[in-house]
Amino acid sequence: MSRLVYVLNGPNLNLLGKRQPHIYGHTTLADVEAECRALAGELKLELRFHQSNREYEIIDWVHEARETAGGIVINPAAFTHTSVAVLDALNAFDGPVFEVHISNVHKREAFRHHSYVSLRADGVIAGFGTQGYALALRRLATLIDEK
Repeated sequence: MSRLVYVLNGPNLNLLGKRQPHIYGHTTLADVEAECRALAGELKLELRFHQSNREYEIIDWVHEARETAGGIVINPAAFTHTSVAVLDALNAFDGPVFEVHISNVHKREAFRHHSYVSLRADGVIAGFGTQGYALALRRLATLIDEK
């Protein structure tokens, strides 16, 4: 199994650390990427790290991952609750998929309690702050190593 992992981030995560820090904290997406890259090096994973506010770009990266990646970590942000298209793309990916949310979405507004992505995800991590990315990468590395 490929040791390449895609880490995909949805809308508004480019504002991480600046937008609603009382919910999402002060860590920026650049900080998250640096932490993921450092951990990926330790785990001997190759990383593709992307963020987009455009649904079609997330879908295109999932399609790209089908050809090369051993797994996907995705924080779909608002697309979690709205995008059947992202779900359909993930359903076409054969490797493990882990859904990450920085906040505990189940303590928030009712509309955030439903996730289309969870219908495909092999695991969901919510409420662990940006450390959720590391948890997902560690689990992916374990699954890749087991193959």
